Amino acid sequence: MDAQFLIGRRQLLKSGVALGAATALGSPGAFAQGKAPVIGFIYVGPKDDYGYNQAHAEGAAALKKAGFKVLEEEKVPETVAVEKSMESMINLDGATLMFPTSFGYFDPHMLKLAAKYPKIEFRHCGGLWNEAKHAKNTGSYFGYIDECQYLNGVVAGHTSKSGKLGFIAAKPIPQVLRNINAFTLGAKSVNPKATTQVIFTGDWAFPVKEAEGTNSLIDQGVDVLTCHVDSPKVVVETAERRGAFTCGYHANQAPLAPKGYLTGAEWNWSKVYLDFANAMKAGKTPGNFVRGGLKEGFVKTSAYGPAVSEAARKQADAIKAEMMSKGFVIFKGPLKDNKGNEVIAGGKALGQTDLALESMNYLIDGVVGAIG
Repeated sequence: MDAQFLIGRRQLLKSGVALGAATALGSPGAFAQGKAPVIGFIYVGPKDDYGYNQAHAEGAAALKKAGFKVLEEEKVPETVAVEKSMESMINLDGATLMFPTSFGYFDPHMLKLAAKYPKIEFRHCGGLWNEAKHAKNTGSYFGYIDECQYLNGVVAGHTSKSGKLGFIAAKPIPQVLRNINAFTLGAKSVNPKATTQVIFTGDWAFPVKEAEGTNSLIDQGVDVLTCHVDSPKVVVETAERRGAFTCGYHANQAPLAPKGYLTGAEWNWSKVYLDFANAMKAGKTPGNFVRGGLKEGFVKTSAYGPAVSEAARKQADAIKAEMMSKGFVIFKGPLKDNKGNEVIAGGKALGQTDLALESMNYLIDGVVGAIG
């Protein structure tokens, strides 16, 4: 979106002209049965980042293809800037369904706007929404992508010759820890002695630290890496240059590493966004707490790369089939963290819908690294 145009829109909001525009539209956010919503997307980074933002943009593209009016703004920081962007879409374009996609948009920014515009529906990607605390016109959606990260781990366990795996992560929030732990459990199912060394960069997009971390891990003998940062591009390309293997995340990074890309954990946001939009078009309120995994079509795996062995494919495919049919429990006891504390008792299993997983605050035995 043109920067000068955005500045002009924000000046209109400040001058009060936008208030007139909102009045002309009638009740902001009101949607009638049979009327398609106008949908706004806010991205923290570029839409073509081969990662988090691209995955959401692909979902937005599916809405456009289905005939919905879609508004998009990229490279919006997790500051008051996102509030201005959302207000612009609501007051000047008539947006009735907002998707501020980045983790830091939720509190206080999305919550503040939701209180100001009670007739607008706001949905956030992540696990921060709480029914007891937050407004009814807000909600969250997320996918059980740890299923795909477990499968990444299975393939990594088969591929690694050193048994040393690496994980470049942004921040130690529950969703990230869940992915690190699932990846490690997948690898340990193949090689019980496998370890995953994790490096936290401190931010969702920190290319310099991502490159430094990738090189450092490879220098220490790590031969397969994955990540949870907004754009895996740096990690994947750096590993490819160094002759290491990678498992992707968010979107398909296979074009970036034709030799070393093994497989990947991808989002399928088109399914989720179409469900939300069609619900509003039918005059219904979209779900407040929406979750799903491979079985529900919320996530998917990248095609196998040429370096993946037949044994790896066979084991990963069998587990994937189980996940998509009767279910597969990733987190079950007895399980200890990497400090020796029991985190899941023997005989206990945490299914994907168990809310305890959404507040995960530990790294399991086999992960080399610390949360704080």
